[in-house]
Amino acid sequence: MKEVIKIEGGHRLNGKVTIGGAKNATVALIPAAILADQSVVDIFGVPDISDVESLVELLEALNVKVTKNGEDHFVFDTTNMENRDLDIDAVTRLRASYYFMGALLGKYGYVKMVMPGGCYLGPRPFDLHLKGFEALGATYVYDQGYYTIKADKLVGAKIFLDFASVGATINIMLAAVLAEGRTVIENAAKEPEIIDVANFLTKMGANIRGAGTNVITIEGVERLEGKPHDIIPDRIEAGTYIIMAAAMADDVTIENIIPHHLESLTSKLIEMGVNMEIGIDSIRVLRSDDLKSVDITTQVYPGFATDLQQPMTTLLTKAEGFSSVRETIYTERFKHCIELQRMGAKINVATAQAVIQGNGPLFGNKVVATDLRCGAALVVAGLMADGETEIQDVYHIDRGYDDIDNKLIALGAKIRREFVE
Repeated sequence: MKEVIKIEGGHRLNGKVTIGGAKNATVALIPAAILADQSVVDIFGVPDISDVESLVELLEALNVKVTKNGEDHFVFDTTNMENRDLDIDAVTRLRASYYFMGALLGKYGYVKMVMPGGCYLGPRPFDLHLKGFEALGATYVYDQGYYTIKADKLVGAKIFLDFASVGATINIMLAAVLAEGRTVIENAAKEPEIIDVANFLTKMGANIRGAGTNVITIEGVERLEGKPHDIIPDRIEAGTYIIMAAAMADDVTIENIIPHHLESLTSKLIEMGVNMEIGIDSIRVLRSDDLKSVDITTQVYPGFATDLQQPMTTLLTKAEGFSSVRETIYTERFKHCIELQRMGAKINVATAQAVIQGNGPLFGNKVVATDLRCGAALVVAGLMADGETEIQDVYHIDRGYDDIDNKLIALGAKIRREFVE
C-alpha cells in the first residue's frame, strides 16, 4: 500500500492561507541549536514537515532532549548531549543533515556520519563545504559511505566560495563560530535563511557581521548559550501558494510573509498579468485571466529561486504564447516536465532549459512526485486540470509543505489522501 494525493481539478480558490516557518531556515537552525553549551534552546515557528521529524531523530541520536511545547514550539536541551557517529536512516532521508557536519565539527572537533540523502536534483557536491572545513584546519576522509571530519583545533581563515552556495555558507558559519580567530567567507550566499541563522547564532553569543552580503566575517567565541528564536516565514511555501492563487484564485490572501523576499517572483507574475495587491506582510491575489508568457532564469538570491521554478513551470502552461525556463542552479531539475507532459502540457526540455507552449488545457492523470518541488508543481497542475489527478510518492511533498491538504481544502480545493495498491 502507498499513500497518494488525489485532486479534483477546476475548483476556484477563495479565502486566506497562513504561511509557516521557513523550511530552508529550520533545517539549519535546529542543527545550529546544538552549538549551545549545556543549554536549553526554544525555537518558535517550526513547520510541521517530515524533515523536522528526521532532524529530531538525529538530535535524539546525539542524546539531545527534544520537547514539543505547542503546535510550532520546540525546546532543545543540550545538557547531556554526546557526540556520536550519525549512521541512522534519518541522515539518508535528509540532505540538510550535512549541517550536523559543521555544528559537530565546530563544537567537538570531530564528526562521523553517513552520506546525507534528500531529493536528487543532479550533482550537488559537498566540495565547497569540505574545502571550507579544510581551510579552518580540519581533515576529512570518505570511506565506505562515511565522512569522518576532524581537527585538533579550528582556526579562522579567509575562505572564497567558488559558487555562492547556501549550504556551504551556513555550514562554514556553523564550524567557524567557535573557531579561534577571524573567519571571512567571500562570495557568500545572501539568502534570507542565512540571515536568519546568523541572527540566531548572534543571539546565542556568536560574533557575525555581513550576513546577507557577499562577505561574512566571523570572530570566534569560546562558547554559545541557548536563546529563543522565531523562524522567518517560508518564502518558498509562500511563493507556491501565490502561484496556486495566480492559477485558480477568485480572491485569495497569503498571510505571514515578507514580500521583499518574494520580489523576483512577484515581478514576473506582474509581468504575466497576475492581479495582485502587495501589503506589508501579505499578498492578495484576485482572479487573473489572459496570462502572458514570460522567460525565467533561476539565479542565487535575490534572483528567481530555483525552488519556485517547478511550480512556476506549471503556471506557464496557462499563459498565452511560448515561455522559457533556464535553470542555472540545478541543471537537471526538469523531471516535473515529464509528469506535466502526462497531463497534456506542451513542454520541450533541452539541457538546463525548458520551453513551454502555453494556453493548452491540462487533464487529470496518474503522476509521480520525483522530488519536493516537483510535488508542488503537480499539486498546482492538479488544481488546474480537468478531471482527477493522482499524485504518487507524496512523502516528497510532506518534506517541505506544512499541512498542505487542509490549507488547500480551506481555500475550496477538492483534495484527499488515499492508500492504494
